[in-house]
Amino acid sequence: MRVGFTVTKKIGNAVTRNRMKRRFRALARELLPQSGVAGADHVVIGRQSGVERDYADLRKDLQTALKKAAR
Repeated sequence: MRVGFTVTKKIGNAVTRNRMKRRFRALARELLPQSGVAGADHVVIGRQSGVERDYADLRKDLQTALKKAAR
């Protein structure tokens, strides 16, 4: 299972984009082993609203997206 992260320059400066990517990496390490689709590549796209979101909310959103992808 592979995962990729993308955050556009529209989001903010490099520090902000890297912080989002670090949060995504932590979420992926936590959720993909049990909820990811085996043999699939996963791509996580950072949006403007994700900068200010709480970590628990991001975790819930990713869990929901993984459940939809598993169907």
